[in-house]
Amino acid sequence: MSPGSDCVVRDASTADAAEIARIYNHYIRETTITFEVDEVSPADIATRIETVQATRSPWLVALLDGHLVGYAYAGPFSGRCAYAHTTEVSIYLDAAASGRGIGTALYRALFDRIREGDVHAAIGVIALPNPASVALHEKFGMRKVGHMPEVGRKFGSWIDVGYWQVNLDDRSVSP
Repeated sequence: MSPGSDCVVRDASTADAAEIARIYNHYIRETTITFEVDEVSPADIATRIETVQATRSPWLVALLDGHLVGYAYAGPFSGRCAYAHTTEVSIYLDAAASGRGIGTALYRALFDRIREGDVHAAIGVIALPNPASVALHEKFGMRKVGHMPEVGRKFGSWIDVGYWQVNLDDRSVSP
C-alpha cells in the first residue's frame, strides 16, 4: 500500500467531535505529547473545530474504511496582528493507525490548503522526545528552529518542547 492510498481526507465537522475527542483523549491520558491533563468532551472539540474554521483555517479528518483515524488542523500561531501570516499546525492519529501513511496524507492535504491562503510560515510545536512527529514534520520541509528545555511537566517528568518551521512561499520546499 502506498502511503495513505486507502485514506480519505475531508474537512472536519462538529459531527466528528466525538471521534476526535476519543483519539485526542488517548494522548491526554497516556502520553506527554499534549500538555493537556484533563480529558476533553465532544462539546469541547466541537467548539475548537468551529473556532479554527471561523479563522478560515483548515481542520481536516482522515477516514480509513469509513472510520475516523486521524485529524490535522492549522490555526493562528498567536493572536497578535504581526503573526497574521504564520500558522501553527498540529496532527493526531488513532494509535492503531500509525505507520500506514495516514499522517502523510493528512499533512499533505493540510499543507495544500494552507498554501492556498496568505500564510508565509508554518510552525509545529512538538513535545520531546517524539521521533515519529519530528520525522513527519521534517518530511514536509520543516526544520528545527528552537528548543525549550523542561518547560512542561506531566506524569512527574519535565518535558522539552521543540519548534519546527517551514516558510511556505519558498517554492523549493515541496512536501
